[in-house]
Amino acid sequence: MNRAKLSGVMDWGRVDYPTACTWQAELVKLRQADEIPDLLILCEHSPVITLGRNARRENILLPEAELARRGVAVHPTNRGGDVTYHGPGQLVGYPILHLAELRKDVVWYVRALEEILIRAVRDFGVEATRRPAPASKRQLYTGVWVGKEKLAAIGVHLSRWVTSHGFALNVTTDLSHFDFIVPCGLADKRVTSLARLLNLAGSAHGPALSDVEGLLPVGPSGGSRWAERDAGVALMAAAKKAVTHAFGEVFGRRMQPIEPDEWEAWLGAHQAAAS
Repeated sequence: MNRAKLSGVMDWGRVDYPTACTWQAELVKLRQADEIPDLLILCEHSPVITLGRNARRENILLPEAELARRGVAVHPTNRGGDVTYHGPGQLVGYPILHLAELRKDVVWYVRALEEILIRAVRDFGVEATRRPAPASKRQLYTGVWVGKEKLAAIGVHLSRWVTSHGFALNVTTDLSHFDFIVPCGLADKRVTSLARLLNLAGSAHGPALSDVEGLLPVGPSGGSRWAERDAGVALMAAAKKAVTHAFGEVFGRRMQPIEPDEWEAWLGAHQAAAS
């Protein structure tokens, strides 16, 4: 019998960044009160540049008015790190974990998130690693790398040992949007995506469905459940499945989907109590 502790998985789909921050803050309070289990939230965002606690404004390379004209918002946040970009095709993960029940060690937690992503992309035949930093600065750069290119960024926040914010894995992200910033303040480093590494982004419309079907979850009949869907959506679905599985492995959890009516009730109940 599998006695691993349960963790919930919530898929928010596409959600704007300020709303995601508000919902996270509410769920953190519920987790601090032990009213909900540990969670892994998965979502995508509309184009937004976010500034971490250590961000420098000069790492945003275009005026905000020009970014707005291009449909890119700018949002400060309380996560760690510098400047990063979120947008469609990027898998964003927000774990809401009570580290007091795991290990009160922030560095360990960040390394665990990196390990989750390293294991997840290995399912696609991609060998990602941590990247050594100059000895004068720190031992490792934060995030997940393939060669000299960054595949995933990590920035976290803790409140009374409950985590929020998390990671951003480029799946089919439009990488040209990273040209608007100095990603994570590292001017000499570039970014990449899962689709690019798999050589699946050869057309203007993204990867061909035939290219990714072998990577996808299968339905009860053995055929792909995604045969009628866009290939980018299919690759994202496969990435979500791989990340969820790796999350369970690394933290020793059984992953249980949380349906929208349940997590919406959690948020609604908390809002009612606060009013």
